[in-house]
Amino acid sequence: MFSRMKMNRSTSGCSDKTELIKAKFEEAEAVIIGAGAGFSTSAGFTYSGERFEKYFSDFGSKYNFSDMYAGGFYPYKTLEEYWGYWCRYVYINRYMDAAKPAYQKLYDLVKDKDYFVLTTNVDHCFQKAGFEKERLFYTQGDYGLFQCSTPCRQETYDNEETIKRMVLSQGFEIKDGKLTKPEGSKIKRTVPSGLIPYCPHCGKPMSMNLRADHTFVEDKGWHQAAERYEQFVQNHKMQKIVFIELGVGYNTPGIIKYPFWQMTKSFRHATYVCLNQGEAYVPDEIREKSVCINEDIGKVLEQL
Repeated sequence: MFSRMKMNRSTSGCSDKTELIKAKFEEAEAVIIGAGAGFSTSAGFTYSGERFEKYFSDFGSKYNFSDMYAGGFYPYKTLEEYWGYWCRYVYINRYMDAAKPAYQKLYDLVKDKDYFVLTTNVDHCFQKAGFEKERLFYTQGDYGLFQCSTPCRQETYDNEETIKRMVLSQGFEIKDGKLTKPEGSKIKRTVPSGLIPYCPHCGKPMSMNLRADHTFVEDKGWHQAAERYEQFVQNHKMQKIVFIELGVGYNTPGIIKYPFWQMTKSFRHATYVCLNQGEAYVPDEIREKSVCINEDIGKVLEQL
């Protein structure tokens, strides 16, 4: 076990740290990126406040919740209302672009490197920023995929066209890829029964391909991505490798954080970089091989 140590939150030395990170990236033969929810937050994908009020004020007023996560777990009485909520949730967090260019800045930093991405995010921001699909492993699912709720088999289904039809049926418009409310129009909380997705094999209702419980589907593409990631690690573990962790918290530290710490300790030429506003930590065992910055991720990437 590692003993956890919290790094200094002050901005002192931040410039020196960014210069050190630049140097480590320049000499790196491989880069492994680990990204969590904090990275998408830095890119503008916030789940409460202004974005919530803009798209979910009707649900919030009726059911007394104030963030998208809570709304996603609410036990709606009908599938028409369940998908009325989820179609908006999926559209704005999967098919709309992030407000800030944090992902694009990261891509500019690594595009000429041999890189791989391990992420718990499900919003597709990496691919939209230009990252190659074959270098991505989405461990927790994808807002862009349906699966059988049972599930009757390990398959997933693209949902873009269905989601678009759903939000349009509620009274929204889509302009330049953005979801908008026509002035003076009344937005419905439900979708028509005919738009509710059902499994083409067993006829049960579909659900989102998100790792929420034991029903999560790990389809063929998921397993192929997992194998590519493991192979990438094995191919580069003897080289100069940078593990850069972005916005990873302690909800699921066993997916990215702890493995990155362990590999940094085990691999002779590894460096661990952690960017996470207010939550950048490093254990004593790898402190000399680490650089941590407690600042907004997007701003640090801008400096890099």
